[in-house]
Amino acid sequence: MTTEPKVYSLYHYIGGNKVSGGSGRNGDVYDPATGRVAKHVPFAGKGEVERAIAVAAHAFPGWAATPPAKRSQVMFAFRDLIRQNMDNLAQLVSSEHGKTLEDAKGSVTRGLEVVEFACGIPQLLKGEYSEGVASGVDSYATRQPLGVCAGITPFNFPAMVPMWMFPVAIACGNTFVLKPSEKDPSCSLKLAELMQEAGLPDGVFNVIMGDKEAVDTLLTDHRVEGISFVGSTAIGEYVYATGSAHGKRVQALCGAKNHMVIMPDADMDQVTDAAMGAGYGSAGERCMAISVLVTVGDETGDEVVRRLEPRVRELKVGPYTDSSTDMGPLVTPQHLEKVRGYVDTGIEEGAKLVIDGRDIEVPSYEDGAYLGGCLFDHVTEDMRIYKEEIFGPVLSIIRAGTYEEALRLVNDHEYGNGAAIFTRDGDCARNFTHRARIGMIGVNVPIPVPVAYHSFGGWKRSLFGDHHIHGPEGVRFYTRLKTVTARWPSGIKDGAEFHFKSGSG
Repeated sequence: MTTEPKVYSLYHYIGGNKVSGGSGRNGDVYDPATGRVAKHVPFAGKGEVERAIAVAAHAFPGWAATPPAKRSQVMFAFRDLIRQNMDNLAQLVSSEHGKTLEDAKGSVTRGLEVVEFACGIPQLLKGEYSEGVASGVDSYATRQPLGVCAGITPFNFPAMVPMWMFPVAIACGNTFVLKPSEKDPSCSLKLAELMQEAGLPDGVFNVIMGDKEAVDTLLTDHRVEGISFVGSTAIGEYVYATGSAHGKRVQALCGAKNHMVIMPDADMDQVTDAAMGAGYGSAGERCMAISVLVTVGDETGDEVVRRLEPRVRELKVGPYTDSSTDMGPLVTPQHLEKVRGYVDTGIEEGAKLVIDGRDIEVPSYEDGAYLGGCLFDHVTEDMRIYKEEIFGPVLSIIRAGTYEEALRLVNDHEYGNGAAIFTRDGDCARNFTHRARIGMIGVNVPIPVPVAYHSFGGWKRSLFGDHHIHGPEGVRFYTRLKTVTARWPSGIKDGAEFHFKSGSG
């Protein structure tokens, strides 16, 4: 007789304590490898979210008054704890998201880089000083924390994306309430525990589980000053509009349809490797995945298909527990059906399905959310599989006759997150970097995610708000500028002048 695996219940993390859910509503967390429910996650009601906000608001004055150097020491300790717990964090990511352990460790490492950036907060918060702007008058500017900030994060990077938010916010002197994806929330709880172990005072970092009720409470509560969001465009636009209407500072990083333009002179070995990693890594469940290859010239298109076809067929799809796995399952059975539906649609719309991954079977894991790599050729710009973000291992090839046509495709798409060009021609590459209306550009680099001390963000409908995430833009988002003009009368010199050459506003 087979015993069903135990289903564990998760919790909220408020004021340094594990708090059981009290709303009576719950969601399911799946093991993507088996398709079974592994955990139950509580969905917070409005009162529970308000409690977390109140705790964060209470903790804010003391944390904001903590010298930046002491905040930095907490971040250094947190960095060390992440390194010590790397395997545990990767295991949590893989077991709930499905990505391979290598992918999971890579994502935690990218989040760790932002923590390391936040360790330098004393340098990043230095202000500006102008002596003698008028006789006996000096002027200086400082950056001060907002107050309570909140983060709403997606399922595809349950460690990395939260760490793109809360370390910078907390290092700047804010307190934080994180609402992670209900599909894979355990990593956020572990990060909260590590922050407390690093010496963070209770209440500075809180984690609330939930759905739209929790999100709406964060967006409308007057005590929340700033909202960071990563997710789909439809929800991101709602978050931006609602949060802004309630007087909050909002950054919403949204959907993408990232193009990789392949010129006839490109290094085709490099192109093939890049397309495989950027198209099928993390099962395509990332906002910086390359989902469209734009081949310039039919000969280029034919060569790309010839090289990619055997590589996609050879992809080994399986559970993260198998070290030889190239690509793990999708996050839930429901998401698997959504992505399969896009493949069905592509066929109906007339695209040529070169590789069909819908019928893949993984022995002993028949109920897992597995989809093999899919490759479409002769896609056109009026098709849904070209226009919409699929968020799965589906790579489309659209053929352009000229470079100008390829550039137009990139610029005409509603999303502007990332794009890449592969070429040996420096003039062509320079032209692309200048003219592409895209937030992040790669030249012979398929996924141009900036390092932590630069900032990440797209253009067009890939970003709502004025600030990109992490790096210098992150510091600016989580702080307000304050400018002081001061005169100190003394007996040394009388008659300070207040006549400024410029007019006053």
